[in-house]
Amino acid sequence: MKLTSLTESLPATVPFVGPEAQERARAAAFAARLGANESVFGPAPSAIAAMEDAARDAWMYGDPECHDLRHALAAHLGVAPENVVVGEGIDGLLGYLVRLLVEPGRAVVTSDGAYPTFNYHVVGYGGTLHKVPYAGDHEDPDALVSRAREVGAGLIYLSNPDNPMGSWHDAARVQEMIDALPEGCLLCLDEAYADLAPPEAIPPLDVRDRRVIRMRTFSKAHGLAGLRVGYALGHEDLIGAFDRVRNHFGLGRVAQAGAMAALADGHWLAEVRARVAQSRDAIAAIAREAGLTPLPSATNFVTVDCGRDGDFARAVLGGLLDRDIFVRMPGVAPLDRCIRIGCGTAADMDALRAALPAALRDAGE
Repeated sequence: MKLTSLTESLPATVPFVGPEAQERARAAAFAARLGANESVFGPAPSAIAAMEDAARDAWMYGDPECHDLRHALAAHLGVAPENVVVGEGIDGLLGYLVRLLVEPGRAVVTSDGAYPTFNYHVVGYGGTLHKVPYAGDHEDPDALVSRAREVGAGLIYLSNPDNPMGSWHDAARVQEMIDALPEGCLLCLDEAYADLAPPEAIPPLDVRDRRVIRMRTFSKAHGLAGLRVGYALGHEDLIGAFDRVRNHFGLGRVAQAGAMAALADGHWLAEVRARVAQSRDAIAAIAREAGLTPLPSATNFVTVDCGRDGDFARAVLGGLLDRDIFVRMPGVAPLDRCIRIGCGTAADMDALRAALPAALRDAGE
């Protein structure tokens, strides 16, 4: 066996170490799973019923065109089915997008500390990453566009609302960025948290605009992270190109059925939004009680400023892990002065409230 020279040059790493791997290493389960940006509130009962029913037909492959789901999404969003592609979560769609647009040596721009799976795909296809710093705990649209001009980038990544900080730009600011893009440059606008964001954070959907592709998911507000169902919205020429590289049988029947039912259940989505808002308030209160600063969030997590440097924040995170509370943190300074805590149940919040002061004491507050 001989790997390609590009593969030989890559580190054997994964963007995230899963909580399951951490539980195996520590030989103990977590009491509160608040680090993976899932929805602990689960799928809609209607989606569970649809998946149970679809399980009887799991002996068949899923529809490789995802016809019904694509058409349902198109009707829901007021676009044509040709403007929608469905894939294995946003992670899978990012991989396909990079495969379509990035060749060895091609410049790509992102923010230093932004979603690492995008970087993983760019490096995996030989692209050259150029990073700009955050500005005030927000990704910096002006800096991203400016760097793209400097390096001749054909692709920029921006998440709005943002992971890992939970911050967001309003729709007008995002539209200004789109209008300022260099000729021939595509903006990948990751809107994984769109269902949880305030309406003013999401620009109107214009699939005629060739300058932007927007990515969304059923993994957050819809509670289907375990199914890996994401979708991208854009001009039909770019969306159609995904058929040249995507895994056509990547989305099984059960996943398609669950996503269809979740999309139709607006009542459950409203319930989850209310629970997320309540939990964000609880996390913020717990942080303040402990003397920490919660940052504003438009997501299903709250990023908490620990008030010192990354070493201190890592010690706090370690103290929480030692007390069976699974959380994560940004990996790049100065963002790494923070920890990131996912929304959870009342029991999860009680566990966090009990553990955080002790974790701070261990960290040497």
